[in-house]
Amino acid sequence: MSAADQQSKALAFLRISIGLLFLILSEYKLASTKFIWGGMAQDIAGFLKEGSYAFIRPLLKNIILPHAVFFGAVVAISELLIALSLLTGVLVRWASLGGLTMVLLFLFSSNYPGPNSPFWLFFGASLENSVLALCFIAFLISPPDQC
Repeated sequence: MSAADQQSKALAFLRISIGLLFLILSEYKLASTKFIWGGMAQDIAGFLKEGSYAFIRPLLKNIILPHAVFFGAVVAISELLIALSLLTGVLVRWASLGGLTMVLLFLFSSNYPGPNSPFWLFFGASLENSVLALCFIAFLISPPDQC
């Protein structure tokens, strides 16, 4: 097996694995109305109270929180579309761009360790989102025939 074939298989494994993760995340949001009809608003209120980056707070407070039901549905449906794209291998770059945007918004909304935190803690606090962001970047920069 050539190195290119091995790389293609590794990227495909990663793409399908992340697709399954997003399918699971979207399923719980779409199968129950709790996330869309209240859970999103609770999450955003918690982010505003417990720690989000200062530059994202106006967006969360003034746009997303007042329209939490709408944005809850957007998040759930977006996660489903990203999952389907990654699982099937169709429009992977577009799904990766959407996924990268989503996880960066999650990162800046929920992973702020505080103003006096050591530099390394900014990365440690964001592992749940930054690792996915790196995967989406890998999908975006990989050759189309290898993903």
